[in-house]
Amino acid sequence: MQEAAALRVPRLPLLLPAGLALLAGLDAALILLRVPAPVGSERLPSVHGHLMVLGFVGTVIALERAVALRRTWGLAAPVLLGLGALALITPVPKTVGTALLLAGTLALGAVYVPLHARSHDPSVAVQALGAVLAAGAAMLLLAGAPVSLSLTWLVGFVVLTIAGERLELARLAMLQPRVPAQLVTISLLYAVSAATALLAPGPGHRLVGATVLALGVWLVRHDVARRTVRGSGLPRYVAVCLLAGYAWLAVTGALWVVHGAITEGPAYDAVVHAAFLGFTMSMIMAHAPVILPAVLRRPLPYNPLLYVGAGLLHLTLLVRVVGGDLLGHQALRVGGGVGNVAAVLLFLAGAVALVVTAPRRISS
Repeated sequence: MQEAAALRVPRLPLLLPAGLALLAGLDAALILLRVPAPVGSERLPSVHGHLMVLGFVGTVIALERAVALRRTWGLAAPVLLGLGALALITPVPKTVGTALLLAGTLALGAVYVPLHARSHDPSVAVQALGAVLAAGAAMLLLAGAPVSLSLTWLVGFVVLTIAGERLELARLAMLQPRVPAQLVTISLLYAVSAATALLAPGPGHRLVGATVLALGVWLVRHDVARRTVRGSGLPRYVAVCLLAGYAWLAVTGALWVVHGAITEGPAYDAVVHAAFLGFTMSMIMAHAPVILPAVLRRPLPYNPLLYVGAGLLHLTLLVRVVGGDLLGHQALRVGGGVGNVAAVLLFLAGAVALVVTAPRRISS
């Protein structure tokens, strides 16, 4: 009964808050860059990280996992995360929105319990640990901690979730039992490192960086993308986005190893956007043609034009991080940042156009 009811629930309304969180987060990005933005707001810049990571990425992940669970109660996670994002955009107290985000991350963690019970799959355990880190980040934010203090937890949420999903999707290419065990070990080390970073910021952040580098090596070594990048069409597109994202993950880890605790300034801007634009957004662009059809019951057919948004993202991020943050050219940092926003919007517009014009509906 619950499974049938879950299949009948319209999914697009559950995804709309994520889209609004993304647009609000991009608007906040322009404000933070001190360039004209469509909506002038004093509040949006202060919740930029909340909106982009937990509001947008969190809602998308939670909805995809709820669809995999096929139980109505699992939809509580994307609903709560979406409501939290909407609350942060409105004039209600920030604590209301952050509390909803915390509730959503806890609900997401609960979704992983029956998912793991079905198969005892290590990939699901890694994703569940990512949800625990998301809940920890939300708790820190609710307690009034700055986003910089919760950064390693937020990065851990997306990195472990995506690494677990790559293991889940690429199972046939990772037949050796030690491969999943390696990911579980690295993931546990990351969680310990993130906790250490709260107590001993300098060595803790360097340990986080080393763990991120280890995770990047694991992904590059074992992901099928190394082989499929030599193919064509959709498999090649996905592989290109994945490998580019792994490169930015290495940049994230290297910055933490070199700088240790970073709370502000150019190095902080570099590590944040290497992690959440270079890695996370590239992963979203890679998986969109695979994940969105399962979630929306509408195909997102591959089109070479998808490369335009993805390519622009990495080019402008390179300008921002290298020319702006590392070499100190403010104009390049701002120009690259504006280009980042344009790249995400271009990809979003292209994906929406492909979904809308797709001829058939997917049953599920």
